[in-house]
Amino acid sequence: MKLGFIGTGNMGNPMAANLIKAGHQLTVHDLRREAATNLLEMGADWADSPREAVPGSEVVFTSLPVPRDVEAVVLGENGILGGASSGQVFFDLSTNSPTMVRRLSEECAARGVTLLDSPVSGGTYGAAEGTLAVMVGGDKTVFEKYKSLLDGIGTHVVYCGAIGNGSVCKICNNLMSMGTGVLLAEALTLGVKAGVGLGTLADVINNSTGGSKRLADKFPRFLFQGNFEPGFATALAAKDVRLATDLGREYGIPMELSNLVDQKHVEALFRGWGLEDSDAVAKIQEEKSGVQLRLHD
Repeated sequence: MKLGFIGTGNMGNPMAANLIKAGHQLTVHDLRREAATNLLEMGADWADSPREAVPGSEVVFTSLPVPRDVEAVVLGENGILGGASSGQVFFDLSTNSPTMVRRLSEECAARGVTLLDSPVSGGTYGAAEGTLAVMVGGDKTVFEKYKSLLDGIGTHVVYCGAIGNGSVCKICNNLMSMGTGVLLAEALTLGVKAGVGLGTLADVINNSTGGSKRLADKFPRFLFQGNFEPGFATALAAKDVRLATDLGREYGIPMELSNLVDQKHVEALFRGWGLEDSDAVAKIQEEKSGVQLRLHD
């Protein structure tokens, strides 16, 4: 199938590569052509703008950092909607604002184009391995027609309901992940300072009721190795937490603990760690406790 793919960064690039490996012909675009070098070497075609990636593509994917980027790529002067024709389908793989994606869906529908929000979770390693979770909101018939495409990038593809519901699920998931990271940093520095080895403590928690994927999979790859190369950047984590607290305000939901997590991420940005992996937030707790959470071979 001929596909367009906009945004070949840390997450988009490996997802696009897996679609090529699955036998699809891609036309790709990114702000930096060098971000797509490997995809072009694999046989993808280059588009000089998002709009140019659309003609001839049955489905167009977007994988972009923040909601305003998605808005610009969909509605902008050289955006994908300008190059679209009736019957085309867009999947937005970005973590987006549900309110934003619902508005964009209406704009697309007025042109006969179907937009589905399809955010993903699983990190850059999950994107590379094709094991992402994919959360989809939108027209169920369209979802079922193209689910096989999503199976090429993820092993847990879930239809979440109406447009925007995929984004709601992703925001709630990331809020839990970031909140767990903040609480884990406190629990781990406490245990280590009280005399338990980090490896032992992590093993006990992972095999007890406090276990989580954050502790089992992510911390061992990043924080415990002192590796803060993203990964999933702190700036994006902060954006996702703020999307959650904003959504809480929109629906009148109390978010006391979430607002504390929000402030931890704001502090991390203030420290200049926005481009580091989101595990960098734990460095605040390390500094205050005098305990560094590192495992050494």
